Amino acid sequence: MISKRRSPSLLPVLLVLLLTAACARVYPHIALPSLALGEPSFFPTLEAYASAPIVGGNRADLLLNGEQIFPAMLEAIRGAQHTITYAQYFYEDGPISRDLAEALAERGRAGVGVNVLLDAFGTLSMPKEYADMMSRSGCHVAWFRPLSQYIFHRYTNRNHRRILVIDGRVGFTGGSGVSRKWMGNGRTEHHWRDTDVRIEGPAVEYLQAAFVESWLEATGVVLGGEAYFPRPIEPRGQVYAQVVKSSPAVGSFAMYTTFLLAVNAAQRSIHITNPYFVLDDRMRAALLATRRRGVRVIVLVPGAIDHNIVRQASRRQFGSLLRAGVKIYEYVPALLHSKTMVIDGVWATVGSTNLDNRSFAANDELNVIVYNRDVAQRMEAVFADDIANSREVTFAAWKKRGIFAKLLETLALPIRDLL
Repeated sequence: MISKRRSPSLLPVLLVLLLTAACARVYPHIALPSLALGEPSFFPTLEAYASAPIVGGNRADLLLNGEQIFPAMLEAIRGAQHTITYAQYFYEDGPISRDLAEALAERGRAGVGVNVLLDAFGTLSMPKEYADMMSRSGCHVAWFRPLSQYIFHRYTNRNHRRILVIDGRVGFTGGSGVSRKWMGNGRTEHHWRDTDVRIEGPAVEYLQAAFVESWLEATGVVLGGEAYFPRPIEPRGQVYAQVVKSSPAVGSFAMYTTFLLAVNAAQRSIHITNPYFVLDDRMRAALLATRRRGVRVIVLVPGAIDHNIVRQASRRQFGSLLRAGVKIYEYVPALLHSKTMVIDGVWATVGSTNLDNRSFAANDELNVIVYNRDVAQRMEAVFADDIANSREVTFAAWKKRGIFAKLLETLALPIRDLL
């Protein structure tokens, strides 16, 4: 089946998105518990607020940039025997875009149950021929919250999740979209730097659960049974993992609370990579309080970005962080789109969530959290490589930024919560 698309012009769409996002806020988080990462009560606290269990027996493989992400996804898709569930926020034309559509279509023709969920806003630039090709091949293609139907109701609440699950046993998630700009090694201009993760083991069930939740809303179709939730799912490794999904449209701010709790529990170090680093007052206060306890905090943001107003809104906040001893670096070789965090070398997350109000209060998001020293240290090594390709932002340089930069920061202030 395939939904008919009526694409309104982009300017009215953006205006409505901004206006309706103005009312979106997370619940107040006035006080946080005194917890240390790793103490016994830390784990059930995170499970409670995320409404997500921490499950063992998983394997987690980091995938860096298109040169690793897309070959792994294509291999998994082409090997599917029973079902494929695929949710994507951003999809536009390009070589990899056609390759993915053709791979999904081929599996549809082979009798595999293929369900493709595309966000109606993020895929405005996707060529219609790709969806038509998949649909003709037996794939079920649907759009999440079509723009013509949600013009004043939940219009701004987009499905920003990236999910691919094969046969209910292998899953992928992260920050990547589908476009030629995600191809390459993340070290070359116009080839974005991103991070995904491939998961095998019991945690895949919860990636699938996030997909079927969104699929039910978009289509009214309930997916289930052995083809989607096979039993047993044998242990595939030693990694404990937690799949945290957040959907403010239905009252869930799980990502915000999870990040606050984790930052507040740090004892030694926090390494943050995020392209849209526009903290609210509570999140910034948590980072500053952590720094006052002597925790080393390093933040990596883009040197150049696809939305300059976001960069200026982010840079306005740098002063208080830099004065407190937070180290801030800007990635130079390409646009940085990776969304990761590592705390104390044992807690690590990869996903779709930006550190801004839109992700926390408007979008449906999903992150995998890994509780494993080997994976976390691998992510710290990747972080160090990225820092080596970045320039440090010093407080002295920040204070000397030009009048035009300060003007843009001021202009961004009234719409900071919309970003």
